[in-house]
Amino acid sequence: MIGRAGGCARRRARSLALALGVTAVAGASWTAPEMSRATEQVPEQATHAPVRAAANAKLLNLRRVPWEGGSAYWKQYARPKEAGWSNASFFPIAVWWGGLSNQKEADWDKAHGINTYVLLHPDTQYRVLENNDLYYVGSDISGLKQDSRNWVGDFLEDEIDGWMSPAEGFAYLDSLATLYEGDGRFKYANFTQTVLGTDLDTGHAEKYVNDYTDAVSVDMYWYTIPFCDWRPYRAPYLTTIRQSNCRTASSYGRMMNSLSKRDAADGKRQMKWQFVEMLSGSPGEGPAMQIAPRQVKGAVMNSVINEARGIIYFNQSVAQDAPCGSGNVVRDAQTVSNFCGAAQVRAAGRVNRQIQRLARVINTQSYRYRFGAGLDTMLKARGKYAYIFSMINGASQPGVRRFRLPAGVQGRKATVLFEKRSIKIGMRGRFRDTFAHEADYHIYRVPLKAPKS
Repeated sequence: MIGRAGGCARRRARSLALALGVTAVAGASWTAPEMSRATEQVPEQATHAPVRAAANAKLLNLRRVPWEGGSAYWKQYARPKEAGWSNASFFPIAVWWGGLSNQKEADWDKAHGINTYVLLHPDTQYRVLENNDLYYVGSDISGLKQDSRNWVGDFLEDEIDGWMSPAEGFAYLDSLATLYEGDGRFKYANFTQTVLGTDLDTGHAEKYVNDYTDAVSVDMYWYTIPFCDWRPYRAPYLTTIRQSNCRTASSYGRMMNSLSKRDAADGKRQMKWQFVEMLSGSPGEGPAMQIAPRQVKGAVMNSVINEARGIIYFNQSVAQDAPCGSGNVVRDAQTVSNFCGAAQVRAAGRVNRQIQRLARVINTQSYRYRFGAGLDTMLKARGKYAYIFSMINGASQPGVRRFRLPAGVQGRKATVLFEKRSIKIGMRGRFRDTFAHEADYHIYRVPLKAPKS
């Protein structure tokens, strides 16, 4: 199998997290991170009540991207529904083995846009989650009860397709799914990227993705594993990933496209989440590579553009030769002076907050539309505005991109959210913008109707 590095790193990280425990430095001081007005402004229109979907569909006259139902999907599970996950303003942003032990840590995590934890040390106190509107996917932490509201999901297993035979893996997942059936929580599992390739039997891959879970993810840490440098290069995935663009944000989105194809095989849709390395997904034996702050943001946003409905951060850096090793990247950024991964955590916080400010937009159904060559985009409409989330695609290089709006979007000015600038829209709905780096993204808000003359 190819690309097993992510799972090895995560299993090593799980052992490290258990060994270190979840407590932070006692009495560590903390100040809420400063929010730049230039990058963190909240668009007022994002809080307007939505118009009827039919009205937007008529205005845009475009086909929709198939989806699972957005935030309303969570209404079918008692615990997430009670916890508020079905509210359109909620978007799950989780950390893998994050560690949480007190109010200062909860405040720090929330300030960085984190609202969910996938697996925690057994000594973690559930009340810290409950008191802070933070949520848990997993089991076996102190004070947890079957009806605990903030215990929203059951964790089935990590990368079982990478260390069990299909027959063994299916039997094990089936036993767990049966055990948790009817408990009011959703079932979540993560798989290796192998389920999105052509090396694994198609029937086996589809069974892994579709038969056991209500939320699913696949890990592949494109920025920080050796895979992209291999010679000969071979990437047998459902969505093509070129070697020239392999170590870019676009690869994260392309894996989401592949996951969507697998998920659609049974005619039903579930929540698709994306793993992104907070600092490094390099394997324990190395070589160690680190993701840049800009790349953290780009990987997350490209995943959202390609219909990710949740983000999970791989929160460890475990390569033996890592220049910045950590068993809990988020917590070390809080408690370790001049921590070498602090910039990455700040970057994650920025993109997390942007996503949360636009959650009511993201949680609507996307429209199918091609804005121009060399672009990877997501088109939404909410209230009186269209929202265009844009990056370059995985078959091109940074530079100027030209956009042409669909006929149903008639505004004459595009406000570039979080950047304090706007772009004039020319004749026939055309405008242009520059993407200086492959990981850069721009989010445009454009009125659906033309201004009154």
